[in-house]
Amino acid sequence: MDIVECRSDSEYAERPLALTWNGQRHEVADILSSWRGPGEKGFRVKTSDGKIFELTYREVPDEWKIKPI
Repeated sequence: MDIVECRSDSEYAERPLALTWNGQRHEVADILSSWRGPGEKGFRVKTSDGKIFELTYREVPDEWKIKPI
């Protein structure tokens, strides 16, 4: 199961803080880029151990997708 921990102030998923992928938790060190599309938000992030991931949050069905780059 893909899990993203994020900061949410005025709206959900404003800034990803950590992700769990393949059973391992990775802290987000840097947000390389972000975008917004119809019904979704996306982020390309670098983790503290140097891995790059693309995170996409889809409002319907309220789920995250994590893709290693």
